[in-house]
Amino acid sequence: MSIGKSVRLYLVDGRPGGLLTAEIMNWTGHVMAAPRSEAQEKLLKRPEARRTGVYILLGSDPEPQAYIGETDELAKRLNENRHDRLREDWWDRVVLVTSKDENVTKAHVRYVESQLISKALAAKRSKVINKTNPDFDRLPEADKSDMDYFIAQLDIVLPVVGVDVFRVPQTHGATQATSSADARVLTSPEFRLEHRATGAVARAQQVDGEFVVIAGSSAAPAISLPPNAVLATQRQFDQRVALRAALVASGALVDDGNRARFAHDTVFKSPSAAGCIVKGAVTCNGRVDWKTPDGVPFGEWESGGLESPGTKTSQLGA
Repeated sequence: MSIGKSVRLYLVDGRPGGLLTAEIMNWTGHVMAAPRSEAQEKLLKRPEARRTGVYILLGSDPEPQAYIGETDELAKRLNENRHDRLREDWWDRVVLVTSKDENVTKAHVRYVESQLISKALAAKRSKVINKTNPDFDRLPEADKSDMDYFIAQLDIVLPVVGVDVFRVPQTHGATQATSSADARVLTSPEFRLEHRATGAVARAQQVDGEFVVIAGSSAAPAISLPPNAVLATQRQFDQRVALRAALVASGALVDDGNRARFAHDTVFKSPSAAGCIVKGAVTCNGRVDWKTPDGVPFGEWESGGLESPGTKTSQLGA
């Protein structure tokens, strides 16, 4: 039986896109998130911002980027004009991680910062623009255990508030399902998509609710624009080209002669977005084009078309 979690979200101004707080019952941690436009006037004036903690700057233009830092007093640090990253234009959202009690020290947040940077680098979802990883590990054994638990709760809370930068894609063997229902949520059958013109063949699975193209899959060498494309198609083309460029820049997609290949398991927002990269196309109906070896489309499986989702699985990256 799976264990549920209750995450309490509070929209401070009653607006989904504004300042919000997040916490878990019986957890000492506290998370606040706000758009850049509300950082100075609202976020940093809250009492929580005067605590020791970790801050995360997030941006998505021209590609997903993140910066993770720590400080004795968040508001003071983030108000400093000499903070180079804050003066840059790339970030548009800030997240503050603090504790409800006074037991979290400078050493604790340095450890949390170090672990979060390592997790972000491993996840490969965003470009981490920290120049170095502090690799801070000097904590007593009991304190380290407490902070590891603290970070485990962050792994739950941060995705809930839209922060996926630390979310390492799960593999089929990473989590042992306790029931057939859990197995369906964790890992799907394997789906395939072929592009005959280039010979590209890609494999993918939905793992823990995310669509993941498996390492070793191949893709078209470029995105092709249809002849006589209308303005809307041109915009879609620009978006697909930007996505492909970001994948290449991050090292997820490696150009290799007449085809490209996925260097590691890569998460996409949808099967259609993944299909466009594999086919080098502006549009793709991923729910139809991705199919199991038995010919069942992804959309049909997602709707319950397969009674035994564990019958056609393989380990990601295999």
